[in-house]
Amino acid sequence: MHYKREAIIAFLFFCSLRVVAQPLSAYVDIQNQVMVWDKGIIRKVDYLSPLSMQIGRVAIPYIDNSNSFKIYYNGGVKTVNQGFTNVYSVSDDLVMFLNARTLNVFDRGTVKLLSGNCSVYALGDSVILYLDGVHNDYRVYYNGQPYVIEGFIPDSVLPSVKTSDNIVAYNNFANQFRIFFHGGIIAQEEYPVNGFDVGRNTVAYVDANRQFKIFHNGHTFMTEEYPPQYYYAGDDLVAYVSSDGYFKIFYNDSVRNIGFFKPQSIQVGDYIVAYRDPSGYLKVFYKGDITELESYYPTGMVIQYNSLAYVNAANTLRLFTEGEVYDVTNADLQSWELHYDVLKYQIGQNMFKIFYKGTEY
Repeated sequence: MHYKREAIIAFLFFCSLRVVAQPLSAYVDIQNQVMVWDKGIIRKVDYLSPLSMQIGRVAIPYIDNSNSFKIYYNGGVKTVNQGFTNVYSVSDDLVMFLNARTLNVFDRGTVKLLSGNCSVYALGDSVILYLDGVHNDYRVYYNGQPYVIEGFIPDSVLPSVKTSDNIVAYNNFANQFRIFFHGGIIAQEEYPVNGFDVGRNTVAYVDANRQFKIFHNGHTFMTEEYPPQYYYAGDDLVAYVSSDGYFKIFYNDSVRNIGFFKPQSIQVGDYIVAYRDPSGYLKVFYKGDITELESYYPTGMVIQYNSLAYVNAANTLRLFTEGEVYDVTNADLQSWELHYDVLKYQIGQNMFKIFYKGTEY
C-alpha cells in the first residue's frame, strides 16, 4: 500500500515522543554465570555460560548451555524455544530470529511469526526487511505490523536495497527509487539512483542526473551539483567530500563546510563522525560541535550511538559520550566492549566494571 508524503511527515511528531530506554550490558563471570547490568543493577540471569549472546538496547538474546533460545527483557528472562533457533540478531527495539527458515520477531515482549519461508532479511533498529518466500513478496515489519513494499518478485532478481535504523531505501523492479519511512512508501525518484547510503531518518544518494541529494525526515535537499568523492550516512547526518575536495557534514537540515581536505581516515557511526584532520589529529563531530580528542588517529576505535571508545597511547581507556570526554581507567585491561553508550571492561580474571554517563558501577 502506498501512502502520501504528507501522511508520513505527520508521523514525525508522534515518533519523536518515543521514550528511549536506558541501554543494557552483560558479561559471564568467573563462575560462568550470566550477569546483566540493567539501570545500575547487576542481575544474575543464568547459571551456566551461554553458547552465544548478543546485547541490544532493550533486550539481550542468547542461546543457553542447553541450546535453548532465551531473551532477557524488562527485568526477566523468557525462554522462547528449546533447540530450534539457528540464527538471531538484536537491535535497538527488536530481536529477529530464524527457526530453520521460519522468520520471527520479538517485539515489546511478544513473539510474532513473520514468514514461514525466508532466506533474505535485514534488521534495523525498528524495522525488519524480508523476502517472504510464501507469498513471494518483499515486506517490512514496522511498529507491530508487516507492510508489503513490492508485490511482485521476478525469478532470480533482487532489488538494490539498504536498511538502517528506521528506514528502507531501494531501487525497485521498475527501476524506480523508493523509500519506506514511518509506515509508508515515498516515491522518491522515478529513475534508479547511481548509489545511496542510509541512516536514521536519512538517505543520501546520487540521482539519475548525477546530482547529490539527501532525504531527511520527509524532506529532500539537493546538496551538490556533482557526485561527491565519497559519502557516508549516519543518524540524522551525512559526511562527504565534495567533487571539488571540501569535507562537509550535513546536519540539522544544513551543510557545514569543515575544510578543504579529504580525511584519510573517517568513521561514521550512529550520531558520530570521527575523522583525521590534515594535522593527523583525531576530531569528532557530534550534534553540531567538533571536539579534538588526540594529536594522532588511534586504531581500534569503537563507535556506538552517542559514544566513541578507544585505548590511547597512554594506555588509558577513553570514552567520548554525549559530548563529554572521560578517562575511564589506565589499568591493564583483559577486555572492553561498548554497548550503545554503556562501556563494559574487565580488569584481571574476574573484575568487571560498567561505566555509564560518568558513573562507574
